Amino acid sequence: MPPVLSMPRPLCLIENDGSDLRVNEEAKNILCRISEPVTVVAIVGKYRTGKSFLMNRLAGSNSGFPLGSSVQSKTKGIWMWCRPHPRTPGHVLVLLDTEGLGDVEKGDGRNDSWIFCLAVLLCSSLVYNSFGTIDQQAIEQLHYVTELTKVITLKSSDTRDAAAERKSVLPSFTWCVRDFSLLLERDGRKITEDEYLMMSLELRPGEDFTVYNLPRRCIRSFFHSHKCFVFDRPTSKKNLHRLDEVTENELEPDFLGEAEKFYPPSCCLSSAVLGHLSSLYVDTIRSGSVPSMDNAVLALAEIENKGALEDALSRYECEMAAHSHTFPTETELEFYLMHWKCRRGAIMVFKARSLNDPVIIHHH
Repeated sequence: MPPVLSMPRPLCLIENDGSDLRVNEEAKNILCRISEPVTVVAIVGKYRTGKSFLMNRLAGSNSGFPLGSSVQSKTKGIWMWCRPHPRTPGHVLVLLDTEGLGDVEKGDGRNDSWIFCLAVLLCSSLVYNSFGTIDQQAIEQLHYVTELTKVITLKSSDTRDAAAERKSVLPSFTWCVRDFSLLLERDGRKITEDEYLMMSLELRPGEDFTVYNLPRRCIRSFFHSHKCFVFDRPTSKKNLHRLDEVTENELEPDFLGEAEKFYPPSCCLSSAVLGHLSSLYVDTIRSGSVPSMDNAVLALAEIENKGALEDALSRYECEMAAHSHTFPTETELEFYLMHWKCRRGAIMVFKARSLNDPVIIHHH
């Protein structure tokens, strides 16, 4: 098996200058060159909360995504790092590290909304990173999730159908609580981290709790699965400013144990699809329109199936050329048997790459 692509360092995928978003073509081309299945994990959260350090741990490294030690946000835009999947041989793990939400230096909440929206649209697993506990303030800081219905359109007009459709295309949701120091107990009974999350997302009856329930209802209904991980402080306070330099021995044993368990649920995507999606969504946002997942899927199906058709035709021509020394065949039946054998191989190539849209496949 050929080696899986591994980037030595992260590269900016979506550049953000504060007023405009652009796709970095170099990063997009890297995605389009990956032939293996990819798992895409994106992390979002307030700035200066250690998102980059957590993603570096997923990549099996203490360094990679830049870590800042000052109050100033370090990451701008959305950065990408492709690494061999640590748990699934032959697969690629694509990590997306996003700029911190709520950075006072930006002053434009709409910009934060688009960064959050793009992270949700591009990943198969969304990680939300916060400090302390899952309390009302932490949930209010995740208000961007309530805006997803405004910035993402679906074709279904029926509320129930739209909810089911949204769950089928949006990622899984994982909440990581950093520097957690409470006991996981409820009414004197030990509870799991996942139970702690769902307890925090419980709705309250009555109209008085409409505002209280809105972000909780969105988190529960938008994402198809929910997980939670809690972490102790990774190292002593004096080492926090040099996390990219600390050795494993300098990290707290409890943190290492929790980090070993941390892996968001995910599914496989096509990296070429991811590259094209990033361009489609960013172009839509720049034009002032609202991203439509349905339109994006149709556009991608056209792109991918056209490429699949070209690959299939190339395979057919190569197979037939390999038999050219037997032409002309002695019988017409012999020629047709050869044709059908080559055709079968070409169809397998087409099916392996194409997106399963019956209308477009029929057209091709």
